[in-house]
Amino acid sequence: MNNPMSGEEIFQRLEPMSGWVWETDRLCKTYGFKNFREAMSFLIRLSYEAEEQNHHPEIFNCYKQVKISLNTHDAGGKVTEKDFRLAAAIDSIA
Repeated sequence: MNNPMSGEEIFQRLEPMSGWVWETDRLCKTYGFKNFREAMSFLIRLSYEAEEQNHHPEIFNCYKQVKISLNTHDAGGKVTEKDFRLAAAIDSIA
């Protein structure tokens, strides 16, 4: 689960995932919300999922936009199965 994935594996896994991209050894996605309150509500729900999985994303928030970046520190900052599992969970709460 903590083994770095190859570029080919990452591209294959990203294909069905709407909005996610692979850049600088991270899975990234930007979410847009109606207002700041909705963005913050999303971040609170996300925090529970991240804590449950013991995998914590890099988060950037500006008003009603939230950018999530995922990689696995234990795998040298590369993308692993752990990142895809959290990305899917984040999409399910967005």
